[in-house]
Amino acid sequence: MPASSPSKKPVTPRRSLRAVKSDPVPPGERRLRFGEQWQYAPAPEAHDHLVIAPRHELFINGRSVPPTSGRYFASINPATEEKLTEIAHGDATDVDLAVQAARRAYEGEWGRLSGRERGKYLYRIARIIQEKARELAILETMDGGKPIKESRDVDLPLAAAHFFYHAGWADKLQYAFPGRTPQPLGVAGQIIPWNFPLLMAAWKLAPALACGNTVVLKPAETTSLTALRLAQIFQEAGLPPGVVNLVTGPGDTGAALVRHPGVDKIAFTGSTAVGKGIARALAGTGKRLTLELGGKAANIIFEDAPLDQAIEGIIAGIYFNQGHVCCAGSRLLVQESIYSTVLRKLRDRLQTLRVGNPLDKNTDVGAINSRPQLDKIRGLVQSGLDEGAELVQSSCPLPAKGFWYPPSFLTGVTASHRVAQEEIFGPVLSVMTFRTPEEAVERANNTPFGLSAGVWTDKGSKSFKLVNQLRAGVVWANTYNKFDPASPFGGYKESGFGREGGIQGLAAYVRLT
Repeated sequence: MPASSPSKKPVTPRRSLRAVKSDPVPPGERRLRFGEQWQYAPAPEAHDHLVIAPRHELFINGRSVPPTSGRYFASINPATEEKLTEIAHGDATDVDLAVQAARRAYEGEWGRLSGRERGKYLYRIARIIQEKARELAILETMDGGKPIKESRDVDLPLAAAHFFYHAGWADKLQYAFPGRTPQPLGVAGQIIPWNFPLLMAAWKLAPALACGNTVVLKPAETTSLTALRLAQIFQEAGLPPGVVNLVTGPGDTGAALVRHPGVDKIAFTGSTAVGKGIARALAGTGKRLTLELGGKAANIIFEDAPLDQAIEGIIAGIYFNQGHVCCAGSRLLVQESIYSTVLRKLRDRLQTLRVGNPLDKNTDVGAINSRPQLDKIRGLVQSGLDEGAELVQSSCPLPAKGFWYPPSFLTGVTASHRVAQEEIFGPVLSVMTFRTPEEAVERANNTPFGLSAGVWTDKGSKSFKLVNQLRAGVVWANTYNKFDPASPFGGYKESGFGREGGIQGLAAYVRLT
């Protein structure tokens, strides 16, 4: 070895995780917790180039307009509790102006366009979304609290895909409904939730526009920024004035949109309680209605399942999105013979999840959207403990500021527990057991909801049999939370009615003659 070369010390092999967990701990030493062998340097997504205007107006008739009331409300970054901007508080007067603009566009320029020309606009919007994907992902994360890798790798590609997919259908509707003549409904009022703001906007806007309708969109009060940025994309794409209008505000704004006599169809995604109120309000009015409401999805793991793959599916289905999807697999049904194994693997995997700055590309679990939502999560978990369940939580440190809840799961849960029946919308899993496939189906269906479910087994015949028995609109087999614009999505029972995506989603926005 040359004299100038530094001497190399012998490398001590790092013990495997199994060895760390099973070897006896010498006196005076502390056992390593799972995940302490790996340290991640911060990798925050740069956002200094992103300019957020101090105030955002309504978007009516192709331009930004102030609310008639002159009122605004703050948009808060849930990870830091810092004010991002002010959002216009639209009221019934603003809703009326937006509906009038949508009606003029429907009866005017947009109504005269061929399907081929409408498809060109949708295609152009999709391409601009792709071009601005990084900016939109950062904005989505700052406004909603979800990890940047979730916004970047899931929300943005799917939002663009919905516009691409429906651009292709715009001039082919007669093939979607053979033997019938599809006609647009008119003006659609659309109300979207806070969990997937941009994706839900694309989910609803793309089919409505492809079918020739015009739209008044009401985004969630706490996550309006990407919808408003989407309005700028519409301007850039040259979309005719009034085709899409955005009225921001709280629940009262959405209620004014539902009640407006000039709206021909309402599409709502949100809570079951609000959905029931909308259904009552529209009864007898002749307006079309589709509802995508709450869920309490069951993830069913059989003893012949690929367990490591199943654990990753569970993690992706409930923790990577903070449980903020209505189809989150928040109930885990495990066959008794593998219960202890699954519990051990789940507990160990939980300790590896990284909680923190949503803009950090290493972060797995971001911030809860708002303080009221955090309080709801805490209340439901406490109810589970009061009813005899046991709580297992990640030992990760939580940031001092912001709205955070550690990845958790509850054992000893029964079907009567509130956490097994009510939608929690947080990174909390309820674990239960079953013995036979028949019991698994009975337990999975024992809920007022019927939005989605998951089945994990190596036997395809078992998957197909259970799919036909589960009362859920979407059932995944050996995967979870996978979406495609060509696949219809929707629920049964208190999870709503109607479908979004695919030909079934197009049917919700046409009148067939």
